[in-house]
Amino acid sequence: MDGEIGHEELETILENGADARVVDIRSPGAYERGHIPGSENVPLQQLVDDIEQFDGAERVVTVCPHGKSSVQAARLIASYEGFSGRAESFGPGLASWDGPIESGRGEGEADEDAGAPADEGPDAPF
Repeated sequence: MDGEIGHEELETILENGADARVVDIRSPGAYERGHIPGSENVPLQQLVDDIEQFDGAERVVTVCPHGKSSVQAARLIASYEGFSGRAESFGPGLASWDGPIESGRGEGEADEDAGAPADEGPDAPF
């Protein structure tokens, strides 16, 4: 893992369209209720199962509610032999994000967690 980033650096990444993937590791329902615009939802368990999706990525910033699980996710991505870019965690977590929040998901995507209680983030898969 290449460390943690803060608000200013994440905002710069998002504003400049930098070649980075911002990956929200929460459940699909939590992601739908509110996420950083431009982020993609890859729940932590799916990340473990489909790590090869990060082959060739130059930079990945992981996001979770409080900046703890995202550290584990960034470490997992960084340890994958097909990944040679930068893997970072958004240190403050979504609970401290003071930028815009977007809700909803793309057309045709079902809400698997409808009616579920608020999500505090994923459990560690290991």
